[in-house]
Amino acid sequence: MRARPHLVAGLLWGEAVRALLRQKARSALTALSITLGVAVVVWVVAIGAAGAARAEEQLQSLGDNLVWVEAGSRNIAGLRTGSHGTTSLTPDDARAIRDEIPLIHRMSPQIDGTVLAIAGGRNWTTRYRGVTPEYLDIRRWTIAEGAAFTERDVETAAPVCLIGQRARRELFGPEDAVGQDLRIGTQLFQVVGVLGAKGQSASGQDQDDTIFFPQTTAQKAIRGKGFVWLDDIMCSAVSPEAVKPAAAQISSLLRQRHNISEGEDDFNIRHPEELINAQIESARTFALLLVSIGSISLLVGGIGIMNMMLASVAERSLEIGLRLAIGATAWAVQGQFLVEAVLLSLAGGLLGVAVSVVGSMLLGHALGWAVAIPAQAVLLALGFSVAVGVFFGFYPARRASRMDPMVVLRKD
Repeated sequence: MRARPHLVAGLLWGEAVRALLRQKARSALTALSITLGVAVVVWVVAIGAAGAARAEEQLQSLGDNLVWVEAGSRNIAGLRTGSHGTTSLTPDDARAIRDEIPLIHRMSPQIDGTVLAIAGGRNWTTRYRGVTPEYLDIRRWTIAEGAAFTERDVETAAPVCLIGQRARRELFGPEDAVGQDLRIGTQLFQVVGVLGAKGQSASGQDQDDTIFFPQTTAQKAIRGKGFVWLDDIMCSAVSPEAVKPAAAQISSLLRQRHNISEGEDDFNIRHPEELINAQIESARTFALLLVSIGSISLLVGGIGIMNMMLASVAERSLEIGLRLAIGATAWAVQGQFLVEAVLLSLAGGLLGVAVSVVGSMLLGHALGWAVAIPAQAVLLALGFSVAVGVFFGFYPARRASRMDPMVVLRKD
């Protein structure tokens, strides 16, 4: 009568567990190397995924196919004036870009600086921007309370503003800010809306610590009537593929308007998304490198499993010989030792996953990131640990199954 396959499998697993428990310390130390390897792989994948997700969020919050034209620097008598060092970028340049560059979908002139805002008994120094309503779409800003100012407000230089979450908290505390007035110098401005939270920029700046005014309002009431130049022109291209061609066309247009040659640019055109994309790619490359290092530690653990199984085969040669002598098949002997290797590797892998969960929580708390362990990382690590057990356990198992019982018994 042939034994049922599931009964044979149960016997193999039961015997493997008993064999490993007979050498508890050695089994635990061998499994530990697999534990560390699996934990490292899962940690690296989790942290890499969290970092990439954070960079993706920054990329999304950066803008809609952003083309950022910044007042640049000029080489004057061998001295460069630095960013925003020129006053040649004007509202007329902004209108020319909007009207003459078909690859530009939206455009907003911008001036910016730092102001001391006062509301009631509170005051707060914050960044301000003078923009048009299109700026909100270009930079993907939302309105949490109230409403945005309008093109009509820009045309009439209306004394209104939008306020960021941090500035709102510092100036108005728990009170409703919409409809309230704030003062800058001697000028009063009505808060018509509160911006949605945006968080930190890629450079670490708090984007919510800001106040937006209509561009003309900021130009006349804050900067002063005699100051007509712009700090930046924010544009969005019609598609991601149009960003670079649009930037090239803008460069050509501004050189023509400013009567300068290439190499004498008094403006800069920035592509911040390229920097963030490079950061994402670097993070992925670095994560792949660390995963490779973690995989090497798994291979080292696999070598430890092979050494342990070879020692186990040598120590249990009499047991193997007796089993083969009384009718055990070579497949059964090979299966038993292979199951022991896989069980040892799998136990180390499961413990490694548990360690990685705890470690990822601690790392996430330390980094201030939401570090979630991807399910595919766990499955990959466990699958790899089982594969290591099979690969490195096969040779000792094969060696045990090919023993000659007569030689073994005569020797012992």
